[in-house]
Amino acid sequence: MDNQRFFLYAALLMVLFLIWQAWERDHRPPPQPQAPISQRAAQSGAPSVSTASPETGKTSSPAVASTKQAALESAKTIHVVTDLLDVDINTYGGDIRKLGLRKYPATLRNKNVPYDLLNNEPAKLFVAQSGLIGLGKNYPYHRTIYQATKTEYRLADGQQVLDVDLRWRSPEGIDYIKRFEFHRNRYVVRVEYLVSNHSRSPWQGYFYGQLLRLAPTEHHHGLFALPTVTGGAIYTPEDHYQKIKFKEMKESPLHRDVTGGWAAMLEHYFVGAWMPETVKTKGELYTRSLGNDQFVIGYKQTSPTTVAPGQTGTLGMNFYGGPTKQQRLTKLAPGMDRTVDFGMLTFIAAPLFSVLKFIHGIVGNWGWSIIVLTILIKGVFFPLNNTSFKSMAKMKKIGPRLKELKERHGDDKERYNREMMELYKREKINPMSSCLPMVIQIPVFIALYWILLQSVELRQAPFIFWIHDLSASDPYFVLPILMGASMLMTTMMNPSTGTDPMQRRVFMIMPVAFTFFFLFFPAGLVLYYLVNNLLQAGQQWLIMRATDTGKT
Repeated sequence: MDNQRFFLYAALLMVLFLIWQAWERDHRPPPQPQAPISQRAAQSGAPSVSTASPETGKTSSPAVASTKQAALESAKTIHVVTDLLDVDINTYGGDIRKLGLRKYPATLRNKNVPYDLLNNEPAKLFVAQSGLIGLGKNYPYHRTIYQATKTEYRLADGQQVLDVDLRWRSPEGIDYIKRFEFHRNRYVVRVEYLVSNHSRSPWQGYFYGQLLRLAPTEHHHGLFALPTVTGGAIYTPEDHYQKIKFKEMKESPLHRDVTGGWAAMLEHYFVGAWMPETVKTKGELYTRSLGNDQFVIGYKQTSPTTVAPGQTGTLGMNFYGGPTKQQRLTKLAPGMDRTVDFGMLTFIAAPLFSVLKFIHGIVGNWGWSIIVLTILIKGVFFPLNNTSFKSMAKMKKIGPRLKELKERHGDDKERYNREMMELYKREKINPMSSCLPMVIQIPVFIALYWILLQSVELRQAPFIFWIHDLSASDPYFVLPILMGASMLMTTMMNPSTGTDPMQRRVFMIMPVAFTFFFLFFPAGLVLYYLVNNLLQAGQQWLIMRATDTGKT
């Protein structure tokens, strides 16, 4: 095989990969919906679960809200600060209206302002709601107005747990305490109800937790749109991890019975998720479109909690709002680590990322860690690359003879190919040996692409000089230009074996095209390709020099 032609095909493969990536994001089939729980309950003879609105006394789904509602109604705000979180809880509904991540600044310019994962602003609406539903009329849910004794809570030095209580009493004489339990060094908030049944009848209820979000405005940038996701995600033991777009929530609302599992809203580097207490909890995953680009995804328990007269019971769920760091996510619930989406090559990307984290633990800088990882990968593939470059060097030597064969037998392709294969055999050249090592390395390159794109550890991570954020593009385009120059250098070092002039021109254009692509890519990703190209050029030069001087 013509080695230059292979490099051209490899570059084309990368472009096709980006095109496929964009197409797959727009055409992924939605999860298959099931019949609503009320319909399934009616078919089975079981009662359906409903809740009563305090305003009307009529039953409604927990996700139902007015489609004319531009902003959420509000009452008193309770401010909570822990070592990791800066939280606003509203007594209207007991919603978590703001959740700031104190270890993750919103911008590099002002590191004292935390990034708000949850936000109550109408243009950025993303809140966590929860409540109770049951067979009666009066249950506290996300439109109930609670009472609070304090408006400010702060986790003190040395304090491990902080409880924030909201209270509500039903007309039937049932007291409810909605408790938010915060822990030091945890992004998980335990949300539970303490139900004190002062009535004469047993109490039964179900907990639900949901995330309400305004769909962000979509911007289409073609191949330059990085493959990040803002939308829903669910996990079930049967179907495992699935993403759900807002368009899918609108067209095919989800109702799925599940044991265990969880429901989440994703955005680049961060996730909010409702998770049941145990993997044996029976529940229902659901999505809703509320109009005005507002969408809900949630988890509703379907096994009731019963509290006898004169007794107190508890029921609740865990809410996680924080970064997509695997070391935290793997401890939460099965499948939560999948929210760090390394694509279809996760089986390669996951161990590579573990190595990258190990290196960072030693060198303490993510930029240098990327460089060391690149060197290690090149070292692993050194024998294969040696074989490839030696074959390329031999191909370069016989280039004039191949050109002569083409001039003599160019019109007779069958004879030309036969003569060329005989020449390869006499010179002990296997043309595939220069291609196969590179083909084997392509999955590794793609896996690293996903690692460097999806890892929250690289968000706002500095390298050196002007690179203050490896997850953002180079502000002065220095790295992309150097990467393009290094790609052009390796291209010019490739042997010419009689390729036609048009193909050679296209081949020389590829570094320019890729430089343009990489102008918009994260600096960490460009750094990897730059170092990889430089190492490849050095190895290729040594092999070519040794071959030319007769040392191999």
